[in-house]
Amino acid sequence: MVYTITFNPAVDYVMRIGKITAGIVNRSESEEIYFGGKGINVSIVLNELGVKSTALGFVAGFTGKAIESGLSEAGIKTDFIFLKSGYSRINVKIKSTEETDINGRGPDIPEEAIDELLKKLKEIKDGDTLVLAGSVPKSLPENIYEKILEEISDRKIKIVVDAEKDLLLNALKYKPFLVKPNSRELGDMFGVSLETKEEINLYARKLKEMGAQNVLVSMAGDGALLIDENGETHICGVCRGEVKNSVGAGDSMVAGFIAGSENGDYEYALKLGTAAGGATTFSEGIGKREEILGLLKQLG
Repeated sequence: MVYTITFNPAVDYVMRIGKITAGIVNRSESEEIYFGGKGINVSIVLNELGVKSTALGFVAGFTGKAIESGLSEAGIKTDFIFLKSGYSRINVKIKSTEETDINGRGPDIPEEAIDELLKKLKEIKDGDTLVLAGSVPKSLPENIYEKILEEISDRKIKIVVDAEKDLLLNALKYKPFLVKPNSRELGDMFGVSLETKEEINLYARKLKEMGAQNVLVSMAGDGALLIDENGETHICGVCRGEVKNSVGAGDSMVAGFIAGSENGDYEYALKLGTAAGGATTFSEGIGKREEILGLLKQLG
């Protein structure tokens, strides 16, 4: 079983407007609603690829209930902690001549809710996978990743970390199965600007030396680079298609890699991750199974 944690889930409300003018009433041409958050995105793509997961995290209010019911209707198992006050955030995405995002803050998460999450982690068994992704809300302790990883350190659990800078670096001592920075984030971790694949390869190997088993680096238009647990380097180019969306592409890549690595074939896992990321990039929302498999054929 794969478990994903989303600390601050959201209802993404997408509004399409031909032209927006400040100071007057603007009317949208169409609206769409998606349920999101990095861990939730991973669960959605895993579901598309036939891999079962349980979405964990914190939700609140009527928006929290909408997130839970929406995921359940899509066939995704949830085990959220419902907070006693506040509302899960609504992120408004205005797509006009320019794209503007207004992201909600989300509810405060009390200490007793954190304790409840740590108790839920006792259900995770040897051989399961836990995905930690994204930033930490201000109401949570900065070391929440480490608290979670310490809680499960006595079991043989595959840990996946997709986060920036110290969140990822501080997780390396727990020897995560996979870390997935992009090339900019990788450079930021070491205070350098990475321009070439050779430089990216060099610093990806530093993460492996520091504890990561597999290091997957997304390189935007240059594709993705993987240093696998055997020390082999794999590079995969990008898929061809019309770019429509950037939200959730990295999460989709993580899900594709997890699904593709079940038999230990890391070259295939890299290709499936690349196809999954591409499918989301070429979609209005998260990529669908048929889109992912179609793009996989491009990669050979």
